[in-house]
Amino acid sequence: MIRLSKRMSQALRHKPERVGLALDPSGWVPVADLLNALGISETDLREVVDRNDKKRFAIDGDRIRANQGHSVEVELGLPTAIPPDQLFHGTVERYLDDIMRDGLRPMSRHDVHLSPDRETARRVGARRGRPLILTVDAKAMHTDGHEFRLSANGVWLAQYVPARYLGTA
Repeated sequence: MIRLSKRMSQALRHKPERVGLALDPSGWVPVADLLNALGISETDLREVVDRNDKKRFAIDGDRIRANQGHSVEVELGLPTAIPPDQLFHGTVERYLDDIMRDGLRPMSRHDVHLSPDRETARRVGARRGRPLILTVDAKAMHTDGHEFRLSANGVWLAQYVPARYLGTA
């Protein structure tokens, strides 16, 4: 199921054109189109959606989309939200100097992804090696006028996190 989840992420977040899909402006695509494009059954698709620990995908009626993490242009329509006082970001040590100098940037994605707890941030950072957890003073950022959005799967999104709001856990 991990391989299928990765294929779905590529199709719904990064390279829909590679499998002949066209996302609507909000990132949705008909479920039937995704099934045909990937050559999979609806049972397999639903298993990935239901069992994915990060809840990466959302189904609404007969359509599906990724909840966040797109590198293609989409407007998810997420309203701004007041964040908790502190959020977390998982990374690895090789990026620490750049992050502490330049802040957290979205890189190839639309937003910086922030976790509501240390454990989730640790899992995110562990994908690239030994994880390092950064703290984000979300309360101060929000007070200073930075906007946050909350995706359907609990990931907090910000356009940028300046270095002055970062610390190490």
